[in-house]
Amino acid sequence: AGAYLELLMNLARREVKGRYSQSLFGAGWAIAQPLAMMAVFTLVFSRLGQMPSGGAPYPLFAFAALVPWFFFSNSVNSGTMSLITYRNIVTKTYFPREIVPLAQVGSRLVDLAAASSLFALLLIYYGVSLSAWAALTPLFVVLLILFTLGTTLLTSSLNVFYRDVSPVVQIGLQLWLYLTPVAYPLSAVPEEYRAFFLLSPLAGVVEGLRSVLLSDRAPDWGVVGLTPALIVGLLAAALLLFKRTDKYFADVI
Repeated sequence: AGAYLELLMNLARREVKGRYSQSLFGAGWAIAQPLAMMAVFTLVFSRLGQMPSGGAPYPLFAFAALVPWFFFSNSVNSGTMSLITYRNIVTKTYFPREIVPLAQVGSRLVDLAAASSLFALLLIYYGVSLSAWAALTPLFVVLLILFTLGTTLLTSSLNVFYRDVSPVVQIGLQLWLYLTPVAYPLSAVPEEYRAFFLLSPLAGVVEGLRSVLLSDRAPDWGVVGLTPALIVGLLAAALLLFKRTDKYFADVI
């Protein structure tokens, strides 16, 4: 187990180094991505579209959702291709194959930490004081990581057998951004469609994080109550599929 953990850490470290060592801004790109999108959303949805933001400053409202969103979408994007990218070690050595997509998600924790630090600075800049409910933040972060792991395990294993999974995932993520309450609050979604939006665990995570960080109230349990069950169910199904198919990876890749 110690050797496998070391392999996981080494792969994650290699991903982080590979991503930032040759770039001028380094880990600054982890901040630039959500920051640029926040600026666009503020212009389009807040200034032009007069989108409500539940009393919070709109840039903060958008950024609180963009930080978890980019962690999720970047992890899934690179994680989907990870088994193909590391085909050399997948075909030549035996180790638990789930380490490869796990390392992708692990390497993105650096981005998540960097973007979260900027969010903390924005909270200070806008003079938002946290309530006792902010103590629930780690719970939503854990749910986000588990959901990201489940999705990445699912897409990476399917991508070994069907190479068109990767482009489908890329298109799917672009659409998913707008079907998740990132640029707008869930309350802006008409009542009859709201249940459909809540089938995405990301909606529960985003709404939960906003309520505990930007408003001094408890999360709407009707909104976030289903989220843990959906995430645990997806993670269990993804792990099961992964373990059922990983013995064929070396042959198919």
